[in-house]
Amino acid sequence: MSIINLPNILTLMRILILPLFVATMIYRRYDHALYLFAVAAITDTLDGLIARLKGLKTPLGTFLDPLADKFLLITSFILLSIYNFIPLWLTIMVISRDIIVVTGWVVLYLVTHSSRVEPSVAGKIAISLQSLLICYILLDINIPSIPDLHHYLIYLTALFTIWSGLHYIYKGLKESHAD
Repeated sequence: MSIINLPNILTLMRILILPLFVATMIYRRYDHALYLFAVAAITDTLDGLIARLKGLKTPLGTFLDPLADKFLLITSFILLSIYNFIPLWLTIMVISRDIIVVTGWVVLYLVTHSSRVEPSVAGKIAISLQSLLICYILLDINIPSIPDLHHYLIYLTALFTIWSGLHYIYKGLKESHAD
């Protein structure tokens, strides 16, 4: 199976969009940032869907897809908190959760010699809410007349980020004690 397939190309596109997204945020072209983030979100949905439906999953795609997601989300949270669109504490929480999950995976690999990483429902909900929050913020910057849902989305995102982090810790501890 070739690693050069449509899902992997879409994932690479998402990675290549990142510097453009950063530039649009730095130059305060929030309309372009919104479009780029939307394209990245669409490619994220399409790459996984196509890979599953067409049987095009590859080790490269399995590695790059979550990495591309993390790069985009963490970069977005950092930029949006620098420009005071989201609270810094939420950015710290999102980054801390990811550091804990990755560190836990490394420790688990060292203990069990297994690299199985399966996303949990809690993790998927947290990532979806993080993406939704970023989309909402970018929409609100560009269309100020949309309903004010900032606080609800921020606290809901925080709640699920904490929940998923604790769930991954629980799963890791359970896996490390499995015989």
